[in-house]
Amino acid sequence: METAIIELDHRTDQATRQMLQKVVDKKKKFDKLKLWHLYVMWAVVIASFLYFLLLYKNVMEPYSYSFEAMFSAFVHLPLNMYMLVFIVALYGFMNVLKEKREKADKEFNALRCEIIDKSKDLWKKEEEWKNRHLVYEMMKKTFDVNLYHENK
Repeated sequence: METAIIELDHRTDQATRQMLQKVVDKKKKFDKLKLWHLYVMWAVVIASFLYFLLLYKNVMEPYSYSFEAMFSAFVHLPLNMYMLVFIVALYGFMNVLKEKREKADKEFNALRCEIIDKSKDLWKKEEEWKNRHLVYEMMKKTFDVNLYHENK
């Protein structure tokens, strides 16, 4: 459990701290998948650019006089098949990461909204209810989790 959440001893009970820890874990998972998706997306863009540059220099420029000659050079270039398979696989991996990122985002927001909806049950005592803003501020500052509003 995160130290900032453990230090909320008098403001929250154990179940609330567990819920806060879960929302932090979901946020970290979402951020990690978002970063990986971004890296793979840029890898697809750069690999595609380099591949088309290779095609232009080795196929289009020298054999631009005939489509048949370009096609023949394209087929006989041994690196073509490997590059195509690599770029298509990378593109597929990018789409898989996008789906996982979206799923993690939905899970994170669902749990965040559940905490917001159950806030009256989580902070039942009058003193806890008045001090819940300290928990909200800590979550916003430390983990970038907004518990004030359901909208992002």
